[in-house]
Amino acid sequence: MSMEMTAWNSLYHAMNAQQGQRPFSRATLRRILAFARPHRRALTAFLVVGVLTALLAVAAPVLAGRVVNAIVDGAPFGTVRTLALLIGVIAVAEAGLGLVNRWLSAGIGEGLILDLRTAVFDHVQRQPIAFFTRTRTGALVSRLNNDVIGAQRAFSDTLSGVVGNTVTLLLTLIVMIGISWQITLLALVLLPVFVLPARRMGGRIARLEREAAAHNSAMSTQMTERFSAPGATLIKLFGRPAAESAEFATRARRVRDIGVRTAMVQWVFITALTLVSTIALAVVYGVGGFYSLRGQLDAGAVVSMALLITRLYAPLTALASARVEVMSALVSFDRVFEILDLRPLIEEPAAPKPVPDGPLSVEFDRVRFAYPAADKVSLASLEEVAVLDTRGGTEVLHEVSFTATAGQMIALVGSSGAGKSTIAQLLPRLYDVDSGAVRIGGVDVRDLSFADLRDTLGLVTQDGHLFHESVRANLLLARPEAGEDELWDVLRRARLDDLVASLPDGLDTIVGERGYRLSGGERQRLTIARLLLARPRVVVLDEATAHLDNTSEAAVQAALAEALAGRTAVVIAHRLSTVRAADQILVVEAGDIVERGRHEELLAAGGRYAELYRTQFAAAAGGTAEVAAVAG
Repeated sequence: MSMEMTAWNSLYHAMNAQQGQRPFSRATLRRILAFARPHRRALTAFLVVGVLTALLAVAAPVLAGRVVNAIVDGAPFGTVRTLALLIGVIAVAEAGLGLVNRWLSAGIGEGLILDLRTAVFDHVQRQPIAFFTRTRTGALVSRLNNDVIGAQRAFSDTLSGVVGNTVTLLLTLIVMIGISWQITLLALVLLPVFVLPARRMGGRIARLEREAAAHNSAMSTQMTERFSAPGATLIKLFGRPAAESAEFATRARRVRDIGVRTAMVQWVFITALTLVSTIALAVVYGVGGFYSLRGQLDAGAVVSMALLITRLYAPLTALASARVEVMSALVSFDRVFEILDLRPLIEEPAAPKPVPDGPLSVEFDRVRFAYPAADKVSLASLEEVAVLDTRGGTEVLHEVSFTATAGQMIALVGSSGAGKSTIAQLLPRLYDVDSGAVRIGGVDVRDLSFADLRDTLGLVTQDGHLFHESVRANLLLARPEAGEDELWDVLRRARLDDLVASLPDGLDTIVGERGYRLSGGERQRLTIARLLLARPRVVVLDEATAHLDNTSEAAVQAALAEALAGRTAVVIAHRLSTVRAADQILVVEAGDIVERGRHEELLAAGGRYAELYRTQFAAAAGGTAEVAAVAG
């Protein structure tokens, strides 16, 4: 290794030693070892190869010294040739072991990344909706990327570095002391001149890198928010493009300035350390030459010492920062385990009950519910706050009871914030009740497996969410095994087949982020087509026609008629015209059911439903007899 390479190596380790540090417990260490256990054979081979590489690294300088001695002593050419061939063989072996080491390192590292990412991804998928409503997506994605890779580095880089550097250092010191303890002592005396600047300048560069990372993160956040379809629309309507551009340019200029400063600090650092290393080499040649001229040291030993000095500084500098570097790498495991330790609020039953065959009823039995506090479902680090909000527990549903017999349609109406959507979210177990029970077919939903619940119940919300994938992929989310004919059948029933047929790639046309390449009504009909493909026996519609114009609403209503035919349905509607045919209408206010009955019965009662109806339709109906009767 050259002196310049030694300086770069020292800078790398010094920078890593300046990263965030937190102690970790023995329990954390045991969990880390549990993740490493499947890779123990590869780890053992990795460490053995590292030790062999260190042995070869020390052997080459010793043989080089013997070549010089053989030449000076006038040994036969065969001796020189043999030594030269050995050096070549060692170089080839070192290169081969380097390849094996890299292959093992990559296999272990990528295997750990796979295990950790899969574990975190699967665990996050089990979290309740309350978790996702509070967590910043970017912070969560960072755990799956940056922290997982940081945890992997503890094995593939740090562990091998500690073992390899320790072996290299010990062997180098043994050989150097064996050759000349005086020169070895001088080399060690010069070490602080080499190490201290590395740590100081490394810390400065690490701070610059963190500052640049912060600005890059801010730029990424700005781009992510502004380049999404809703964000771009908002900027077009209310934003100031010139101010946005100026803000982005300011951050970009800061990153540029930091980059220039970092490059200059690195240049000064490397130049200074290369100078110190060269001085150390000069000391070896000077002192070694003095001893050689006096006959106390042969010329080959001087050459060996000069080559070994480069093998001494890099591992010493690395090991001086080893403890901090290990802590910095392993702290990523703590951040990963923080996610894995967050227990899902909603668990699948250990012994789930089967869903009864045939048409199913829906029953709410004295249901009470309060949204959970943040400390029950989230982490401060994922919300990017210092302390979690502990507020919560305010009851939003009070003793709610109703029954939809098999095949009936129950409609929920009422003011915004009354608790209608909360009722809808309790059916598919997006949340669990605090007391009482929600039953499907007479079975408590908490006793059903998640798979059975998904197959039994379908939910359509007002936003009609779609993934940035093809029409086909968005439909197959409901039933992956569905064939081409089935896809076109549900599109026809959702009044969407002509539109999809006219698209450039038909079923394989990409719908855009959140389906923004389609109109609101088209998105909603595509989600209804997905519902039809799933064939649930119970359907929940949460304001599925909200925010649609009259034409789109008519098309969606026709599609909904197909979706609801022969199924038990719970329908939340803002537009009361859509629920006139409901078997029972429930008026929800402040978490209570204040009225229930059919459309005509509730109008005749002149209560809250009649008030909502009069407010919504009086202007359009003018002085019709029905409105007059209600007003009277």
